[in-house]
Amino acid sequence: MAGRNGLKPLAAVTTGMSELSDEDERILAYLRKRAKGGEQYLRSKHIADAIDLTAKQVGTRLPRLAEHSEDVDIEKWSRARSTTWRVTPE
Repeated sequence: MAGRNGLKPLAAVTTGMSELSDEDERILAYLRKRAKGGEQYLRSKHIADAIDLTAKQVGTRLPRLAEHSEDVDIEKWSRARSTTWRVTPE
């Protein structure tokens, strides 16, 4: 996630082989907390409202986070009016 000048933003942190932004970390922390109670079905809008991001910010990050998350399983579940995500602890 390098900017035009080739430098990484200060908000980016490296975890394992993947680079996670502050927003990514906030989303994952929220999903971990919710998944502690077992399987959850969540919409991007509700996640966004809970952590002060936009639904678009959450929705564009979740597919990538689904590939890189090691402690929660994130699965695109359905797309009716908005995408629903199935989140379970691993």
